[in-house]
Amino acid sequence: MPRPAISHRQLVDLKALGPVGRRSFLRGSAVGGLGLGLPALLSACGTEGTVQTAESCTSEDKSSSEKVLEFSNWPEYIDVKGKRMPSLEAFEDQSGIDVNYTPDVNDNNEFFAKIQNQLGDCQPIGRDIMTLTDWMAARLVNLGWLQKLDHANIPNVDNNIVASLKSPDWDPNRDYSVPWQSGLTGIAYNAAYTGEVRSFEELLTRSDLSGKISLLSEMRDTMGFMLKLVGADPVDFSDDEWGAAIEELEKYVDNGQIRRFTGNDYVEDLNKGDIVACEAWSGDVIAMQYDNPDIKWVLPEEGVSLWSDNMLVPNKAEHKANAEALMNYYYEPEVAATLAAWVNYICPVEGAREAMEKIDPELVDAPLIFPDDDLMSQTFSFKSIDDATAKQYDTDFSRAMG
Repeated sequence: MPRPAISHRQLVDLKALGPVGRRSFLRGSAVGGLGLGLPALLSACGTEGTVQTAESCTSEDKSSSEKVLEFSNWPEYIDVKGKRMPSLEAFEDQSGIDVNYTPDVNDNNEFFAKIQNQLGDCQPIGRDIMTLTDWMAARLVNLGWLQKLDHANIPNVDNNIVASLKSPDWDPNRDYSVPWQSGLTGIAYNAAYTGEVRSFEELLTRSDLSGKISLLSEMRDTMGFMLKLVGADPVDFSDDEWGAAIEELEKYVDNGQIRRFTGNDYVEDLNKGDIVACEAWSGDVIAMQYDNPDIKWVLPEEGVSLWSDNMLVPNKAEHKANAEALMNYYYEPEVAATLAAWVNYICPVEGAREAMEKIDPELVDAPLIFPDDDLMSQTFSFKSIDDATAKQYDTDFSRAMG
């Protein structure tokens, strides 16, 4: 079966600054090497945007007369066969809506920097759907930069969304967001080069792993585990606990245990044995295992981090009903299963597992696509934080990485 390419995230060695990863954008000192000026850097760090409201920023929906849709998503995040995207083309045929699909969301903060001036000024950004991770979606909800969804147009979402995703604290009624896919952050190791790594603590303390591991450059993923290591709850921790977790990370940077911080570029290094174990995203690991059976996935003893990417309709988008039609379509179980079989992340749609029987029976029991209650009971997330706190945490994290 086809599997996603995995070259769109970049890594950073501890001796080099300025990484860009799929779910992170580090505020390092060597910004010139990224081609970024100071405004982009400040935007990425969390420069406060202008808050809008439904009254201050109104939008006109032209869906009834314009059967088009502009859809921005992450790279390699939809089913592809050759130059075709079968599920998306089926939606076009079924709905009569022409979709311009653009994989231009390479990083949450980087994308925010692209759109913040327009949305802060109640101007269009040329997109009807954009797909962003929970914490960034929450930020846009708080800024008032999203259009409220009409649930009459998305009955499949209301009927089929998995229970665990129905009511996030930042959008309890799913008025502004619909999950595209979810994923887990845990540990991967290469059994050709090392024995099982059972916990995050082992990853950071075993002498045989010294200089042979990588952590993720996404602050929330990595610091969630560091908070666990100092006995704190990633959903509810104090300033002192945050400081202790940062000091713990600095300790393993300074003693050479951590070789580098990466986006998903750990994939190549792990396959080759340049690193032997790492913090990793579940979908990447499933994709790797098709070609390399030595790659193993571990749910750390500390638990496993859970996140989602969400479809959002920005203010001034002119085709909201068309966007809702697409959301509703991807919540048909057969369509959701088709998508899940390709992207290898957690499917947010009830009934997709049963539909997978016809699409790819080998994936029906794949725990990283259809996790059971026991696995989900081991998940945790990072608490919601405001912009000022996020900026401080990002700064602390960047300094800890060196």
